[in-house]
Amino acid sequence: MLYIIIGITVLISFLAMSNGDLMFRLRFNPYLALHSKQYYRFFTYGLVHAGWMHLGVNMYVLYSFGNMVLATYVDLFDAKGYYYFGLLYVGAILMSVLPSFGKHKNDPYYNAVGASGAVSAVVFASILFMPLGKISLMFIPIGIPSFIFGILYLIYSAYMGKRGKDNIGHDAHFWGTVYGVVFTIALEPRVGAYFIYQVRTFLGM
Repeated sequence: MLYIIIGITVLISFLAMSNGDLMFRLRFNPYLALHSKQYYRFFTYGLVHAGWMHLGVNMYVLYSFGNMVLATYVDLFDAKGYYYFGLLYVGAILMSVLPSFGKHKNDPYYNAVGASGAVSAVVFASILFMPLGKISLMFIPIGIPSFIFGILYLIYSAYMGKRGKDNIGHDAHFWGTVYGVVFTIALEPRVGAYFIYQVRTFLGM
């Protein structure tokens, strides 16, 4: 399933980057979604990206974390794990863009593209499963525990989302992470208990 998601996203992103009309029809424009009833935009925007770097980073991160999350879902829920992983990803595409819809539904010039919110949901599901796993960043060569990275990422996304001075969908990142955590714990509450136990043990509590 993971490879299907990546393959479809890469294909449609490539077609949209080569066809301005297709990009226009698929990107998230809350004004058109509301006033022209083009509700499909709540989902299709996650299939297109602003450029090769945008696409490459999202798909690389999805591949890096998605295999473990999907495998864990299957371990927990057997064949239903594939279905739940699909709901995690597609549901995050919808939920991560709803705050932007509320803010910009009457702004015809606002547009958004990219699967960052859904990818964030997958990353944070992996943090729930492995809170002490190490995550390394380009500007932090030493791996830090994933739960600490998660906390810093949420604070950064919330702060930058309020500033709103760049072209990055920080709100989508923030709410994608929230959805990934809530959805995964709702499916299996023991995951939340395990996460808390691991973090408390690490902190010596």
